[in-house]
Amino acid sequence: MTDSIFMGGGGEGYTEKQTLGLKYANRHGLVAGATGTGKTVTLQIMAESFSNAGVPVFMADVKGDLSGLAKAGSETAKLHEPFMSRAQTIGFDDYIYESFPVTFWDLFGEQGHPIRTTVAEMGPLLISRLLELTEAQEGIVNIAFRVADEEGMPLLDLKDFQALLVWVGENRDTLSLRYGNVSVSSIGAIQRRLLVLENQGGDKLFGEPALALSDIMSVDETGRGRVNVLAADTLMSSPRLYSTFLLWLLSELFEELPEVGNPDKPKLVFFFDEAHLLFDGAPKVLVDKVEQVARLIRSKGVGVYFITQNPDDVPEDILGQLGNRVQHALRAFTARDKKALKLAAETYRENPRFDIEEAIREVGIGEAVTSFLEKKGVPGIAERTLIRPPSSQLGPLTIAERREIMSSSHIAGKYEDRLDRHSAFEMLTERAAKAAKEAEDAERAEDEAEAAEAEYKAARRYSGTRVTRSTSRSTRKTESFGDALTKSVIKELKGTTGRRIIRGILGGFFKGR
Repeated sequence: MTDSIFMGGGGEGYTEKQTLGLKYANRHGLVAGATGTGKTVTLQIMAESFSNAGVPVFMADVKGDLSGLAKAGSETAKLHEPFMSRAQTIGFDDYIYESFPVTFWDLFGEQGHPIRTTVAEMGPLLISRLLELTEAQEGIVNIAFRVADEEGMPLLDLKDFQALLVWVGENRDTLSLRYGNVSVSSIGAIQRRLLVLENQGGDKLFGEPALALSDIMSVDETGRGRVNVLAADTLMSSPRLYSTFLLWLLSELFEELPEVGNPDKPKLVFFFDEAHLLFDGAPKVLVDKVEQVARLIRSKGVGVYFITQNPDDVPEDILGQLGNRVQHALRAFTARDKKALKLAAETYRENPRFDIEEAIREVGIGEAVTSFLEKKGVPGIAERTLIRPPSSQLGPLTIAERREIMSSSHIAGKYEDRLDRHSAFEMLTERAAKAAKEAEDAERAEDEAEAAEAEYKAARRYSGTRVTRSTSRSTRKTESFGDALTKSVIKELKGTTGRRIIRGILGGFFKGR
């Protein structure tokens, strides 16, 4: 099996073949360029090449075009007409049309297999990012997660989280003494943001069965890496949900995968399209987390490739870790564009044969300025490169073709049916039922005691027997402390059943454990 993947090059005015070494493919990368310059095709040929090398791929299909990876291209297809001549120009001698093992995923379960995680796995930081919470509101989310963890309450879906927030609100006085101020207004704001998320369909992301990482890191029966395509055309209408989900997936890979050092090829390659959505308005703590993941996840054998229109969209500390570059054309119409173009050119290793800044501005569709890591991880000299043509179909599959592939998938039926395990919501519901029954029994006992007392007094009055003052005083003296306490509790419960049921559920929940 090859130790590199062919990216393009060759031909008059261009360098020789440009290859990306598999040994350095986990050192991350960047694919950048203006709209319509060929980024999608570059993603397609990279996914094909990694798959053929036995490397699984995960990528978001923002435009719906990448589904064509599951079907072989054709010489008769209009979009493929110029590819044979380009293959000859760049020396792509073994160019053939072929399909690849694609697994379709969809958060909404419409264009792919449902893909889910649990609220607990998402964690307080990413939940707060997803809901666009303030610092004070994020603090309450952290308190809720701490309580759930201490008391063994699984947080699986949104109804679990909502029920727990109600408990936090009812017990805010006690929790404020322990953790700091817990305000009703902040809890209300969180609940409203959860409602917005539900209305956007985000509740479908949370629940079980949750995604097993092994299902996106597998190979087919021939040893080719599976290409996992996340349907994101609809998801892009909720950009915060899109970026938070992909960041969660990266974080899960980072947390769960073992250290592998410097493998001969990646265990998984992860493409993060529309990368600017990850960083727009992100707090520093989140950017720091992304930087940490990018810096350390390569030792887990995962390569991360950011795709964006402008390299300036990626923070400098993260951009510096992206060793493999494919820079399509940038259009410099404004002062900001010109500055970004200059900065992009400065990140490449100079080539005396041409001006990099000028080349980035002039390359045509399907061309790019490339630089890939060489021996000992040293960046290669920038080269003008004709990107190789794809072997799979350009453009999307039909709905029928997509459904056929989904029905024959190796995970067909595994994630389609949602599970609803015993979790925080059920625990609180059971506590509610128990508290309600105890309050009802106490009130009934009081009513029976009062009725019995009234009947006793009536019987004494009709029988002519008088209760003297001394007898009455003697009775009160001999009444036990336990009897008095019981009567006091019963009296306290009377007439306040509804309110005390709620307080019994939520206020006495943990005391009853």
